[in-house]
Amino acid sequence: MAMAETTKREWTVSGMDCASCSAKVTKAVERLPGVSDVKVALMSERLTLELEPGASTDEDVEKVVKRLGYGIAPRGAANVSAPPATAKKPHVHGPDCEGHDHDHGHDHDHDHDHDHGGEAVTGKADAGHGSPGHVHDDPADRGKPWYKTSKGRLVLLTGALLTAAWAFKLLVPGDLSYWAFVAACVIGVAPVAKRAFEALRMGQPFTIESLMAVAAIGALFIGAAEEAALVVFLFAVGEVLEGVAAGKARDGIRALANLVPKTALLEVDGKTTEVPAETLQIGQVVLVRPGDRIPADGEIVDGTSGIDESPVTGESVPVTRGPGEAVFAGSINTEAALRVSVTKEAADNTISRIIRLVEEAEEARAPTERFIDRFSRWYMPAIVAVAALVILVPPLAFGQPWDTWVYRGLALLLIGCPCALVISVPASIASSLSSGAKRGLLMKGGAVIEAAGGVKRIAFDKTGTLTHGKPKVTEIVPAPGVQESDLLAVAAGVEAGSSHPLALAILNRAEEAGVAPLPASDARAIVGKGVEAQVGGAKAWVASPGFAGDAGGIVADQAGRVSEMESEGKTVVAVFREGEPLGLIAMRDEPRDDASDAMRQLRDMGISPVMLTGDNPRTAKAIAEGLGMDYRAEMMPEDKLTTIREMSADGGVMMIGDGINDAPALKQASVGVAMGSGTDVALETADAAILRDRVIDVPALIRLARATMGNIRQNVTIALGLKAVFLVTSVLGITGLWLAILADTGATVLVTLNALRLLGFDPTREA
Repeated sequence: MAMAETTKREWTVSGMDCASCSAKVTKAVERLPGVSDVKVALMSERLTLELEPGASTDEDVEKVVKRLGYGIAPRGAANVSAPPATAKKPHVHGPDCEGHDHDHGHDHDHDHDHDHGGEAVTGKADAGHGSPGHVHDDPADRGKPWYKTSKGRLVLLTGALLTAAWAFKLLVPGDLSYWAFVAACVIGVAPVAKRAFEALRMGQPFTIESLMAVAAIGALFIGAAEEAALVVFLFAVGEVLEGVAAGKARDGIRALANLVPKTALLEVDGKTTEVPAETLQIGQVVLVRPGDRIPADGEIVDGTSGIDESPVTGESVPVTRGPGEAVFAGSINTEAALRVSVTKEAADNTISRIIRLVEEAEEARAPTERFIDRFSRWYMPAIVAVAALVILVPPLAFGQPWDTWVYRGLALLLIGCPCALVISVPASIASSLSSGAKRGLLMKGGAVIEAAGGVKRIAFDKTGTLTHGKPKVTEIVPAPGVQESDLLAVAAGVEAGSSHPLALAILNRAEEAGVAPLPASDARAIVGKGVEAQVGGAKAWVASPGFAGDAGGIVADQAGRVSEMESEGKTVVAVFREGEPLGLIAMRDEPRDDASDAMRQLRDMGISPVMLTGDNPRTAKAIAEGLGMDYRAEMMPEDKLTTIREMSADGGVMMIGDGINDAPALKQASVGVAMGSGTDVALETADAAILRDRVIDVPALIRLARATMGNIRQNVTIALGLKAVFLVTSVLGITGLWLAILADTGATVLVTLNALRLLGFDPTREA
């Protein structure tokens, strides 16, 4: 019952620029009573947890995080507050710092509070970072030259102290210069030691701060003051580089947030007023001038213009939109003025939901990432134990000099920090998610990316996925003695009110022919077979030829005509009353223009595509052969589910559907992908979504997933390889303390920069 009473809480935590940062916050907060399900997203700077009322308070959580040296504020607050000791005056947001504050409940993912481009990423969070030590990413420093940031000032301070000590050594020979290096080291390492002590009090003895403090202080005790001061300086330099790399990795999400304009021209009684875009309400009408970005998801009320949707879907060619058609927030109006009726509030527009999904995707961690996390938990204590053995065993067992082996053991401590290894996966995942979002390819987390990278077979729904989903009537074949208009009137009556693509095709044809549907009632679907209704006082059906044949709904000499039309890739339905065949209607849903090329690309990638459809075998064969793929026909929804389950036995399977139908099959697949231009279903239901209705984006999605997994393997190799080399050289005495700290921070920077390469990866380009 206790779990049922918990509430979900969210904060923005500033200053986390490496994996050890998020780990420290997680472990410290988990120790609080009544706190559960703690998740810290490094790249989106978000802390979420379940809080049991009466146990701990929000203030308790914030106090713990501040003690570790990070800024924290409730998600959506105007400032990310810093620890009291060094807090500066609040940062006043200018127009460019505005964001969207969304009230959020606890039951639905889409209600979560998100800062789309404002407070979460631009709030002031000094977090004690103006002082020497492990200085974290300060949002107020973004965009400044490195030497004007808090981290930069730390580098300048420690560098100046070190330079002064060296100058003192040249000018004043003797013991006094030694004490100058001691002073430089102590001043630089003091804040680091303080944070190490705070982490130790919270049950975290193995942090980079603790290893750094022990190594520096230990070096002083063995008389290596000059090298200890150099290590403190290199540590500060490494922190600057890590902060820069972490900021770059977050830029993709910030860029998405900036796509939506901050203001809108609201039209009321023929007059326009400039208002904040986040205040727009559903039903209000806004004026969008040529060259302006559309401020909200909406529907065009007046005007026709080219719309550049590339910021949202990645589609580079502008599309013409007119009255009654939907447009996305962040899209660019390229030609003529438009009046747009708002259909979604700021919290639910497409850009906001994409940002939310990218942020939340960090929580869906890849199996590789979970393994590395488990590995790192025993890796660092093991390194500390090995370092202790290196210090103790040679002097005690073999009479070796203490100074030599203490020095080597301290170098081993600095090498042992697993920052580079732990961040190797999330950095790649974050870059991949951001890169994909810019191109209309959404994958919900590392687990999905890893699964997508390993698929061997892909199952496609036909209607609306491989085809346009808008079939057109190509032939009408009335039964002898039946007028075409009578056939259409009955068929349209049965299908009236239905939104099924085949029903819409019949209704559109009846409208074009000027035929009014006959009054109908009691319409009901016969799953997988057709529709029946009371039309003109008697039952009538629009059904599959197989069902109609069993019910006597097809004239005998028309059976051959059915086979002939189906072999041409057309879908045929029979229209009949009880014991009275009325005729046949043939429709064809043309494959998408890029479907054939997409299948070729998939085959070249070693992936077998298969089409799953409820159509008859002849129609399915005609379409599948034209696209160069396998097919399964006459499949009910439960048949598709069974087929996916069977295919999964031979390896990973991806299912591509429209996000509405075939939900069980999408869920059963290793990766369920919804196609749709930003629809709620496409974004919320499946494991991944393709925002552009382009089949060619399917191989692009897999290329991105494979490139991400390759990048992760490179990062793990870099991290472990450098560790292995320097562990050996440190024990052998080849490399010392300063190279050890350089190797540690250097490895972290290298894997982060390597991960950032994914931001520029173009998955649409064939290898």
